[in-house]
Amino acid sequence: MKSFHQFIALIALIGATTACNNQPAATTTELAVPVSVTDIKPGSIEKVINTTGTLNATKNTVVKTEMTGKYKLLINPRTRRPFALGDVVESGQVIVMLEDAEYVNGIGLEAKKLNLEISEQNMKKQESLFEKGGVTQLDFRNSEVSYTNAKDAFERANLQLAKMKVTAPFRGVITDLPAITNSTQVASGTSVASLMDYSVMTVEVNLPEKYITDVAIDQSVRIMNYTLPNDTLPGSIKELSPAISTETRTFKGIIQVANPDLKLRPGMFAKADIVLARKDSVIVIPKDIIISGQRGKTVFIVDNGTADEKRITLGYENQNEAEITSGLKMNDRLVIKGYETLKNRSKVKIVK
Repeated sequence: MKSFHQFIALIALIGATTACNNQPAATTTELAVPVSVTDIKPGSIEKVINTTGTLNATKNTVVKTEMTGKYKLLINPRTRRPFALGDVVESGQVIVMLEDAEYVNGIGLEAKKLNLEISEQNMKKQESLFEKGGVTQLDFRNSEVSYTNAKDAFERANLQLAKMKVTAPFRGVITDLPAITNSTQVASGTSVASLMDYSVMTVEVNLPEKYITDVAIDQSVRIMNYTLPNDTLPGSIKELSPAISTETRTFKGIIQVANPDLKLRPGMFAKADIVLARKDSVIVIPKDIIISGQRGKTVFIVDNGTADEKRITLGYENQNEAEITSGLKMNDRLVIKGYETLKNRSKVKIVK
């Protein structure tokens, strides 16, 4: 009988143990989500228009001969070799000489120079005699005419000889130099060099219609090119069209940028940021952490180990950042990593 009661007690114990093991846990432990945060500090942001365009030289010309003659490419005194592509030339510097002995002899420069000297001496002599009453006024005036004619003839001769020199009309860079063999006879009007001055450059851009009242002459612009990732050159708006294209709904602007070191080159693709306005000591956050949803735009901050979802209002924006005009305050601990899986009031653990 005792064994029977012990068996019943054992069965009851096993049943009670099994029942206990099948009961669900009364509570669960919420895991903390690892996040990285940054304290919000005063920052600055600009309202800009991002646009693109092609860089153009401010001066561009093709230098041609003004007469026939034998071609001779001169030596560049800077490089001590014949002028070549990429060489910088000064305004008035001779690049090519034309040789024609018959033409030079026909001008008779030396004879005209000698005649000018004689005419000048005679005029001064007649002037002295006229003051002393030794000659009439007509004699003196005739000597003045002779001197003037001799001076004009000498100057014309110099101008004719100058046509044998092909000079740079402005300081610039040689961008094209046709292959002409020295001593080759070339005709008048032959192209012998192309020059560009791109120490100052322009960029023509098309701007959206909505900015027509925001953009003004002399507004600051930052010019960038992908080949110069660490260089940003300052520019400014120099011209604006008042007309809006009916096809593109844009208006034309001309940006000017100083390029003293010739880092930018004609034909390069340029990115331009036109600065419309700037704000300092405001809340600025990365745009990529802003979540867009049915409730609007939100971000998360951390408060006492808990994620707090904040609805925000944006002010100025640029490509990477946005000004926050409401929803956040200085020194809030803003979640910048790990926000993707957060929910409002989630437990968080701050990591680096």
